[in-house]
Amino acid sequence: MQCNAPALDPVFFELGPLTIQWYGVIIAFGAFLGLYLATKESDRLGMPKDLMVDLLLFALPVAIIFARMYYVIFEWDRYAGGPWWNVFAVWEGGIAIHGALIGAVLTAIIFARVKKVSFWQLADITAPSLILGQAIGRWGNFMNQEAHGGPISEETFNNFHTYLPDFIMNQMCIDGVMYHPTFLYESFWDILVLILLLVLRRKNPLRGEIFVSYLIAYSAGRFVIEGMRTDSLYVPDTNIRMAQLISVIIILGLLAIMWYRRKSGMADRHYNGEKVKKKKS
Repeated sequence: MQCNAPALDPVFFELGPLTIQWYGVIIAFGAFLGLYLATKESDRLGMPKDLMVDLLLFALPVAIIFARMYYVIFEWDRYAGGPWWNVFAVWEGGIAIHGALIGAVLTAIIFARVKKVSFWQLADITAPSLILGQAIGRWGNFMNQEAHGGPISEETFNNFHTYLPDFIMNQMCIDGVMYHPTFLYESFWDILVLILLLVLRRKNPLRGEIFVSYLIAYSAGRFVIEGMRTDSLYVPDTNIRMAQLISVIIILGLLAIMWYRRKSGMADRHYNGEKVKKKKS
């Protein structure tokens, strides 16, 4: 579908050599909104609010570094021939959520051991914050006109024009071609996952299963949406999209972990302190 519309300026603020991109502002906003949500939940469970602040101070920079490393590793041909400093140009886009999750989880495991608190409880508290941050962060991709799908048909364009505001339609018009706003699909899916987690939280789940449910639900949506994108990272020398492969591994692996934790008695306590009732053999 051909189109002709001006794009939004990706620069939020510029003063001399100082340039702040909308991408970074939106990521930061999502992180701090997620922090607020986590501190409210930690307070409800009787944990120190400062614990969440301390965790964010360590986890956020590590997550960004891992997200960039993950992306650069699978796009190395793009960076190998250019200036070395392009590897660090995060403000231009090019970070991978799976890399960020690896960095954040490793940081949380170490943090929990140092602070002598339960990793699973920390993970459950932060899971809704993580998916909220992802939902907001996708709008940074929107400002950079990235993480979009393939071209849309005229019929799809007319349907979208009925429901989507002009600023989204205009931003998805890139070089005269209208593309699927897959950033929007994933942001919407993330909000649905957030609602699911908040409902699950009220159902007094077993410890650890809010976090596990977050990863399984997010991965299911990501697997579907990734198939529509045009900027996927691929397993080297294959046509396998890396995000889809990782999503399948996460879903199968965490279903196995959930089963094992229940079977072995590791997940033996609800959040109200009630222990799991053992079935009589």
